[in-house]
Amino acid sequence: MSADHPPGLDLDRLRALLDRERPGLVTGPLTGRLIEGGRSNLTYAVSDGTARWVVRRPPLGHVLATAHDMKREHRVISALHPTRVPVPRPVLLCEDEEVLGAPFYVMEFVEGTPYRTAEQLAPLGAERTRNALLSLVDTLVELHAVDPAEVGLADFGRPEGFLDRQLRRWGKQLDASRNRDLPGIDELHAALGRSLPVSPAPAVVHGDYRLDNVLIGDDDRIRAILDWEMSTLGDPLTDLGLLVMYSRPLELPDSPISTTATAVGHPSPEELVERYAARSGRDVSAVSWYTAFAWFKLAVILEGIHYRYTLGQTVGRGFDRIGDLVPVFIDHGLTTLQEG
Repeated sequence: MSADHPPGLDLDRLRALLDRERPGLVTGPLTGRLIEGGRSNLTYAVSDGTARWVVRRPPLGHVLATAHDMKREHRVISALHPTRVPVPRPVLLCEDEEVLGAPFYVMEFVEGTPYRTAEQLAPLGAERTRNALLSLVDTLVELHAVDPAEVGLADFGRPEGFLDRQLRRWGKQLDASRNRDLPGIDELHAALGRSLPVSPAPAVVHGDYRLDNVLIGDDDRIRAILDWEMSTLGDPLTDLGLLVMYSRPLELPDSPISTTATAVGHPSPEELVERYAARSGRDVSAVSWYTAFAWFKLAVILEGIHYRYTLGQTVGRGFDRIGDLVPVFIDHGLTTLQEG
């Protein structure tokens, strides 16, 4: 296919659907391109020459529908759009697989930049970088302040026993990827299980909240939170723990995993936690547990990628070094839990 007709996006069928369901929305021939950087679901930018939209669909040839639930993603952004939480305006959900070969949804295109590395933040300078990261915290507070029942998300998840289920889930994921000795990972898993904190009142949890999953505008404020595929109702401090984890430098040369933690002006993890606590009113005294859990979860995810790489199922730049990162994440998790 050409650059204007990327795989997985049939523009003629999409146009016919939009003309039928949203008459007058599209005013010219559609072009489309794949937006790079996605880790799971496919995201395309589509334009009629005047307006722009985003199409989101599962990966080509996917088999696990529950892991790529377009209806679920569309539901959460539809529920949050009327609130103060910045999300793209939803346009249409299509569950008819005849159109693009899989369910998908269309949302508005939002201008903004997803900053993935310290190098990308460097042109902003220290003050603007600091403002962007503080805005990230403030927006997370806004998300966690939403009453799920008031926006129609009361049944969006099962918050009772959330942390215990999460820990068991990632333990099973680890077992499914075991093909080498990983010193400390079982110790970390067991220690997390022995010290489960008492969760605060449940909230809408993003599940993968970090700087490169939001769009930052020219005013350094967040224009939209993206990538809701892991969202649910649960313990809001899991989002905070992940944010803290990504705010600590990995200190690994040539790492295939990038963070913005070393950017000049980046607030310290402690400052981010203090700001969240002050603005949300939540008790964050157990944040070390949540951060250690984030290190464990990412270690399991990376080990799964490494396992698939050893089987020849994952190809691409950097995958050969993923396995070296796993022990680093385990060590960070153990150290964080001990410090807490």
